[in-house]
Amino acid sequence: MIINMPYWTKVFKRLLYVIFVLIGLCITFKLAVFYMPFLIAFIIYLLMEPAIKWVMNKTKATRKTSSIILFFIVSAIILGLLTWGIITLFSEASSLLQDLNEYIEKIYNLFQSFLQKLDFGKIKLPIEIQEVLQTSTGDILTNISMWARNFLNGLIKIVTSIPTIAIYFSVTVIALYFMCVDKIYMLDQMEHHFPKTWMMRFGKHFRDLTQTLGGYLKAEATLILISFFISLVGLYILKFFGFAIEFPLLIAIAIAFVDALPILGSGTAMVPWAIVCGLNGDVKLGIAILVLWIIMSIVRQFLEPKLVSKNIGVHPIFTLVAMYTGFKFIGVIGMLIGPIALIVIKNIFSTFIDGGVVKTILDIN
Repeated sequence: MIINMPYWTKVFKRLLYVIFVLIGLCITFKLAVFYMPFLIAFIIYLLMEPAIKWVMNKTKATRKTSSIILFFIVSAIILGLLTWGIITLFSEASSLLQDLNEYIEKIYNLFQSFLQKLDFGKIKLPIEIQEVLQTSTGDILTNISMWARNFLNGLIKIVTSIPTIAIYFSVTVIALYFMCVDKIYMLDQMEHHFPKTWMMRFGKHFRDLTQTLGGYLKAEATLILISFFISLVGLYILKFFGFAIEFPLLIAIAIAFVDALPILGSGTAMVPWAIVCGLNGDVKLGIAILVLWIIMSIVRQFLEPKLVSKNIGVHPIFTLVAMYTGFKFIGVIGMLIGPIALIVIKNIFSTFIDGGVVKTILDIN
């Protein structure tokens, strides 16, 4: 048997390339978490860059002057929002934590009342299943209560970690300042220390990645912020008019998180909430929540085609797999990171994917 060494050498090199890139991506994500303040500063800088250029063109000011003006404006806005967010989150989370058992008991009684109204005789459910339905509600709500309590305790711990937040904020702000003011210097240093071919290749990959992933994230972040703002303002309006909305900021954050998940949306949280309100006898609140959800959906449907390309080349089933994988590896936040990682991998391995991954590696038509 004759072994085709050139062929298998080529296959081995391609496999090594795939393995090293995947290892590199894992390391990159780990470093991104470790250097999160710098990553946040870089994202804010990317959002500020068009505004800096606009100020430079309109005022004929230098880049440094334009950057400093916008830097102080953005920093003041971030500091104000951060202060308000910390105070409000601490207040709402503490209040919810104190009354959590009462809310869980209300939900338990509501489910038990609903189950008692069901005519099990007509639907002919076995007695064993009826007993499971009757007893499992308490177990499920106990687990939900434990998860909610741990989450709220963790949230309060984060919010009250003033020294840590101050360090994160300071590092982010200082990094943002240098990125805005010394952009040219940093690019010159990179060109000085790295080979020109590396910089050209990196620049090409970075431009491609920012056009796909960057554009997608920017558009999605805009839509999520709009959904968060509409839900927050809407909930505060409902609270002002006497509706039983006790934790507007926490609820708005939860709605925005669900809305950020690619396959799900705000309706996943708001429609069940409205139904529960209706079953609990508060029909007006249920209708108000549905109206708020409809407004959010209309605004999103109107803006989404203008901001997001519908065809990012990823089928929903692969997005679902990425969400589940992220959840298993990282937790709830992984449901957001998974699809982002999928887009990055798709962009890097575009040549392999276009030609068929296995076919390209094995060089088979």
